[in-house]
Amino acid sequence: MRKVWRRHGRDMLLVAPFFALFGLFGVWPVLRSAWLSFTDYHATDEPNFIGLRNYAELAADERFWTALGNTAAYMASVSFIAVLLGLVLALAFGSNSRLHQGVRVAFFLPAVAGGVGAISAWKWLANSEAYGLFNSLRAAIGLEPARFLGDPQWTLPVLVLVGVWSVLGYNLVIFVAGLRAIPEELYQAARLDGASPWQQLLHITLPNLRPTLVYVTVTGMIASFQVFYEPYLLYGAVDTLGGPLDSALMLVTYLFDRGFRQLDLGLASAAAWVLTTLLFGLTWLHLQLMGRER
Repeated sequence: MRKVWRRHGRDMLLVAPFFALFGLFGVWPVLRSAWLSFTDYHATDEPNFIGLRNYAELAADERFWTALGNTAAYMASVSFIAVLLGLVLALAFGSNSRLHQGVRVAFFLPAVAGGVGAISAWKWLANSEAYGLFNSLRAAIGLEPARFLGDPQWTLPVLVLVGVWSVLGYNLVIFVAGLRAIPEELYQAARLDGASPWQQLLHITLPNLRPTLVYVTVTGMIASFQVFYEPYLLYGAVDTLGGPLDSALMLVTYLFDRGFRQLDLGLASAAAWVLTTLLFGLTWLHLQLMGRER
């Protein structure tokens, strides 16, 4: 033990503060949340162990299934559209010309300048009153104002539009990097053999871009599954966080509502672990697909 201390004692002292903070603010809250998911705990009383009752209550809660369905629909829509548009834009604006560099910067700005301010701007753009930009455009072509933030039919399209806008630039940059990693010699050989641009796309670009496609798709799905502040800021109100008829209720907003508004921290912890399990499954899928690509 003395030999180990003499050799590694100084290193252990240097990393000790990190592990202490990680254990206090990382490991302990996770373990505490796991324990609370099996208790009846409302923040003011002592936790009371109730076994799997919280999970059974989640399974019987219609709002939980609504939140899960909304989250799955949002994740699938944003992931598909953002990946497809990101790839198309990368193919169209992937060169080193100043014009293409400017276009990439313009699309990437939302990834840097997003957040509460950007969502507040979207709330003005999609305002249900006549002065909202979208309704102003509808009025200019003779259409009646639409209740973009008040009609359940518009909820998912608005959220998907905001979600795609926020991640499109990131996908564009990743795809451009993936395209530049493909050897130019492959395209030269294909052109010599008389391959058309469409054949080059199908037989050279997409097969060589498959690892990038997998990475962008799965990481986008994981990020979309954790969506919170977009529906919270656009549709959150004093009486409900789910928007009109809970059409904007997502898993994280459901968790926030049960835990921090209704103070049912036991049930909120159970919902958090359901979300963690789903994210773990998506991460496992990502690792399996990336390993297969390698």
